[in-house]
Amino acid sequence: MPEGAQSLRREVRAFLDDALRDVPLSERALSWDACNPDFSRRMGEAGFIGLSFPVEYGGGGRTQLERFVVLEECLAAGAPTGFHWFADRQSGPLILRYGSEELKRRIIPLICRGELCFCIGMSEPDSGSDLASLRTRAARTSSGWRVNGTKIWTTNAHRAHYMIALFRTGEGQRRNEGLSQFLVDLRNTPGIRIAPIRDIAGREHFNEVHFEDALLAEDALIGVENEGWAQVTEELALERSGPERYLSCQALFNELLPILGERGAGDSAAVAVGRIVAQLGALRAMSLSVAAMLEDGESPALEAAMVKDMGTRFEQSLPRLAQEIVDLPPDGAEDALPYQQALHLMTVLAPSFSLRGGSGEILRGIIARGLGLR
Repeated sequence: MPEGAQSLRREVRAFLDDALRDVPLSERALSWDACNPDFSRRMGEAGFIGLSFPVEYGGGGRTQLERFVVLEECLAAGAPTGFHWFADRQSGPLILRYGSEELKRRIIPLICRGELCFCIGMSEPDSGSDLASLRTRAARTSSGWRVNGTKIWTTNAHRAHYMIALFRTGEGQRRNEGLSQFLVDLRNTPGIRIAPIRDIAGREHFNEVHFEDALLAEDALIGVENEGWAQVTEELALERSGPERYLSCQALFNELLPILGERGAGDSAAVAVGRIVAQLGALRAMSLSVAAMLEDGESPALEAAMVKDMGTRFEQSLPRLAQEIVDLPPDGAEDALPYQQALHLMTVLAPSFSLRGGSGEILRGIIARGLGLR
């Protein structure tokens, strides 16, 4: 880790101790999936959003590894970072790499202040995890682009200011040709209809986003027309490699340890916890390695796919392991033990972890191709 990382960690912990004092477990257990605009603005004021962005655009000018410190401290503490998470993780870096100078100066400072919420327009109803098969089309007009089609499973679309979307703009011999990325103003663009999707836990954070002759300006295009596949591949490396791919159930693990302390952990429980910690250590080392590659300007798509696939399988195993270690059932009632509340929430949500950011089957295909096995 770079010099200053430990002092940064202490600074972040002190901030979180104060900022999360009144945040309930039900919100902390969701962590990066929970949206709290006030908390995001406090993060921005403290300088913890856009930490690795250039100073000239309002960022911190620090390294990817220092940004990693902030992320894992937020996840370990259960900070409700969902309002700014996508913008900080991938939308901001994408704009910095491919956006116009005007776009950078207009958007990036607002991201760094925690004032903008972004969503990601990739998945479509008939595409599953096969992103290259998308059909939503942006057709050129005399003044910009006319968009028709639907995006689905779009987290935070109902509260987001902007979407970075992948649309079909041309044709090619291969399905991943003729794609382009656009910045979509969700609040001020006629022809966009957002419909919520309720999940098994009763939440409505997923959405369908329908584009019905929606008109985008010419400068909504990000990067180069028809070269969106290369851009989105880089973006997915940012999405798949971070500590949120193995720390999403950390609130449950945090509550498990005191229960074991109170009950007196036997040898089998100690072995099980040791294995969990060993896996956490290995995944953290892998994720840090990807962060170092990003710092060096690389695009580690293969390595990010490995972190995401292994990390989400680990996360999904934690609720089952917890129930094997402690004989207490999941319970979402307000008067239940914090451990039982966290177990209830993670038992319901964990099955979806292997879907977001690309399903395990798709990721293993990427890994196989990267290793020359297919």
